[in-house]
Amino acid sequence: MLELNFEFFAIAGPAVLFAGISKGGFGSGAAFAAAAILALVVEPGLALGVMLPLLMLIDVATLRPYWRKWSFPDAKVLILGGVPGVALGAALYSVADADLFRLLIGGISIAFVGWQIAQARGLIRPAKKRLPIWAGWVAGAVAGFTSFVSHAGGPPAAVYMLSQRLSKTQFQATTVLLFWVINIVKFLPYAFLGLFTLETLKANVVLAPFALLGAWLGVKAHHLVPEWLFFRITYVLLVVTGSKLIWDALT
Repeated sequence: MLELNFEFFAIAGPAVLFAGISKGGFGSGAAFAAAAILALVVEPGLALGVMLPLLMLIDVATLRPYWRKWSFPDAKVLILGGVPGVALGAALYSVADADLFRLLIGGISIAFVGWQIAQARGLIRPAKKRLPIWAGWVAGAVAGFTSFVSHAGGPPAAVYMLSQRLSKTQFQATTVLLFWVINIVKFLPYAFLGLFTLETLKANVVLAPFALLGAWLGVKAHHLVPEWLFFRITYVLLVVTGSKLIWDALT
């Protein structure tokens, strides 16, 4: 059961603010850190249920600044792959227990950091040629699945979009459009699986201002804050929270 006490909001408030900044200005790749942080203090399913309406609110708040600045063909390819990925995530959730999702969220967190470090050191390089449409469908499916189980669909989608040579703002706008649609698709199965409760609704009402403030700050930071600084902070958070979740799942 979700206890709406001081400890919860002391952790959830900054986490949601951080998610808003990430989605509003930095391609949403790190927004899932909020779900990982919440999963430290509540059941993973409840953490996902709390975050989805807030992420949807951030999506709506960031649509206008990036309206029609996206690459619609690339977004369409990823969305077509993302829908079956969401369905696969829903099927897994219906048969899995909380510890498996702690393990998945923790593992995805650590893998995300490892991927980014490998890219920074030149061990993994963006594709020299634009990836074909079928690769976009695969990336979309992985994004839909990881988005469903941990709100972490950003990295697989980014792999495909980076190969398309999008500008910084076009990349950000395409990400906003993609996850606005994916999060809408996720809403019905989340509701069917019981991830929304009266307590998560109350939490959403209290945390909504943090989400909107974060989205506004993210849009401003998109042009002002160096990406390396934002993501280095993110990597530390993800390594700590991911390691703790994996430990909890295994012990």
